[in-house]
Amino acid sequence: MTDFEIALPEALTKELETKYFWWEPVGSPRSCARILAQAMDMAPFEEVRRLETAIGAGALADLMLHAQPGWLSDRSWEFWRGRLALATGRTLPEEPPRRSFDAPAL
Repeated sequence: MTDFEIALPEALTKELETKYFWWEPVGSPRSCARILAQAMDMAPFEEVRRLETAIGAGALADLMLHAQPGWLSDRSWEFWRGRLALATGRTLPEEPPRRSFDAPAL
């Protein structure tokens, strides 16, 4: 897990979690970063514009730089990478983070 956290308004956090998670959290509650990443991965275009306005392109780009493997699909990653690189002027990785395994350690 990453120590990265993002601040979201409580009402928005609850709304996004209700809309984009249909299963109960396992263990501890979901982080705001995880909730936002799920919304970024699944949101229709109207919600994309809303997230950009409410949270800002810089914070969304920060989330991408700290995303965990599996948070964003390849398709969503490419979509957001293009939008946020243009909006912020920042360079974002071409591919989302991937899981890696150290076979000798297994």
